[in-house]
Amino acid sequence: MSAVEPALFRRVLGAEVFDALPASVRRLHLRQGQARYRGEVEIQRGSGLLSRLCAWATRLPEAGIGPIEVEIHAEDGREIWTRHVGAHAMRSRLWCKRGMLCERLGLVTFGFRLHSEDADIVWRVESVRAIGVPLPVAWFKQVRARESAESGRYRFEVVAALPIAGPLVHYKGALDVD
Repeated sequence: MSAVEPALFRRVLGAEVFDALPASVRRLHLRQGQARYRGEVEIQRGSGLLSRLCAWATRLPEAGIGPIEVEIHAEDGREIWTRHVGAHAMRSRLWCKRGMLCERLGLVTFGFRLHSEDADIVWRVESVRAIGVPLPVAWFKQVRARESAESGRYRFEVVAALPIAGPLVHYKGALDVD
């Protein structure tokens, strides 16, 4: 009989750090199998041609304010997240490799180092590949994410900008995690 894989984010962050996170953040990341969460999101998008091309390559949602539904399928130490904003679905696959959280979004695969800061999860880009080709990490210094809790709700914020292309996306919101 094989051992059960620990939850992905608990493995990446380490048990001590993970167990000190707010309850709603832990609950979201500990569930195994299929889960669905609802909340609201505010999305701002860059308007330049390169910005729109990069957003297309990573399947980012359009700008707007409204409801969001996030489906997470967690199994065998891997997760598939599908974020539904209006008629748009943005799917990503997450797994752990060499202590990094890897996330594939469309044509791009990111490697993130996660750490805790003020009881939040902070994501920092360590590696990037587009269609398998490594890209300079320095291009992605303005890509960051943060997960937190406020009033018992799970909160998220993602900011992405690139040199030359400028702002790609800034989205933030909250989910009900019961």
